[in-house]
Amino acid sequence: MEQLFSDISTWLTDLPPYAVAIAGLLALLLVGLIADRIIRPRLLAMVRRLAKGTRSQWDDMLVEHKVFARVAETVPAVVIYFGAPLVPELDARVMDIIRNVALAYLALMVTLALGALLSAVNAIYKTYPISRERPLTGFIQVAKIAIYVLGGVVVISALIDKSPLVLLTGFGAMTAILLLVFKDTILSLVASVQLTSLDMVRVGDWIEMPQYNADGDVIDVALHTVKVQNWDKTITTVPTHKLISESFRNWRGMSESGGRRIKRSLFLDVSSVRFLSEDEVERFKEFALLKGYIEDKQRELAEYNARIPDTANVNLRRLTNLGTFRAYLFNYLKHHPEIHDSMTLLVRQLQPGPTGIPIEVYAFTRTTAWGEYERIQADIFDHILAQCSEFGLRVFQQPSGADLDALGLIQQGPQQQR
Repeated sequence: MEQLFSDISTWLTDLPPYAVAIAGLLALLLVGLIADRIIRPRLLAMVRRLAKGTRSQWDDMLVEHKVFARVAETVPAVVIYFGAPLVPELDARVMDIIRNVALAYLALMVTLALGALLSAVNAIYKTYPISRERPLTGFIQVAKIAIYVLGGVVVISALIDKSPLVLLTGFGAMTAILLLVFKDTILSLVASVQLTSLDMVRVGDWIEMPQYNADGDVIDVALHTVKVQNWDKTITTVPTHKLISESFRNWRGMSESGGRRIKRSLFLDVSSVRFLSEDEVERFKEFALLKGYIEDKQRELAEYNARIPDTANVNLRRLTNLGTFRAYLFNYLKHHPEIHDSMTLLVRQLQPGPTGIPIEVYAFTRTTAWGEYERIQADIFDHILAQCSEFGLRVFQQPSGADLDALGLIQQGPQQQR
C-alpha cells in the first residue's frame, strides 16, 4: 500500500501543474458526488426511521416539509468549500470562485431549510385548537419573505465576494420602490394583525360577503388572502385587507349561542278573520295549550265590557279566531322541545298588505346544524298550516289555474267545449 501511494505521488510530481489541479478538482468533485449520492440518502433514511419511531408529531412535520432534506443538501457544498484549499497547484482566483459558488449554494440551502422550518412550525401549530382562534399563517409568510430577502442578499454577496452589508446599505435608497412593490403585502400584514388581535375571523367561521359572492366556511387565513369554501363547494378567495376595509357577516355568534333563528311569516286571508262564537270558545277550552289563555281572556273581557253599557254589542270586546290562533302558536312553540326557551320567542302580526295578514314566527331552535334546523322549521310550519282550518282561517295564495277554472273564469276552447 505504501508503495502504491509512493508511485501515485511520483506520478503526480511528473505531471504539469494544471494537470495536477484538474486531477485534484476531479477528485474533490468525486468526493462531493459520493457525499450527495451515498451519504446524504443514508442520513435522510436514518432520520425518517427515527422520526417514525417517536410518538410526537413535530418530527414527522419536519420530515414532511423536507427540513432535514434541505439541511442534508448542504453536505456537498461544505465538502467542496473546505476541500478546495486542499487541491494542489490550484490557482488562488479559481479557488476563490469555487469557494464563493459553494458558499452561495450553502446559503441558498440554509435559506430554504429555514423556510421549510417555518412551514413545519405552522403545520405543528395548526394541530392545536388555539390555531383556529389565532392563526399564524400571515405572520409565517411575512417571516418567510424576510428570510428569503436576507438569503438572497447573502447569496448575491457570496457570488460577488462582497460583504452583505454593502448590499443592505443600498436598500436604503430603494425604500420608496420597495414600499410601492410590497404595497399589497404591507396592507395584508396590517390587516392580518388586526384580524388576529380583534378576533374577527377564525378558520371554521361561517362568513358572508355578498360583494365577493362568498358565503361559507373559512378554510384558510393567509397573509394576502382568506379562502372561503362556499356551500356549493366552490372556493372564493377574498383579499385579507378587504375584511378590514369592507363589511362582512360572521355567523360565529350564532354557532356559539347554541340557537339558530327562525323568522318566517304565514299570510292569512283577511276575509277569514272573525269573532268566535260561544260554542267555539267552549271548544277551544278543551285545547290544553289554550285553556289558560281562554279563561284569562274571558275574565279580562268581562271586566272591560262591564264598564261599557252597550246593548248592541258593537263596542264590546270579544275573542277573535286570529288572536286565539296567535295565542295557540305562542304556547305551541313555548312547549316545543326543539325550540330554545331561553331566547326570544314571538308570534306577531305584521302590517296587512295585498297578500293578506302576515303572522310572523320569531324563535330560536336548540341546534345550529343546518339540516336539523331546516327540518325543525319545516315541521313547525307544517303543523301551523294544518291548524289554520281549526280556527276558521284561510291561508292566502295567488289564484291558480285550477282556482279560476273552478269559478268558471277560464274560457274553454272549441275542442274542449265539444
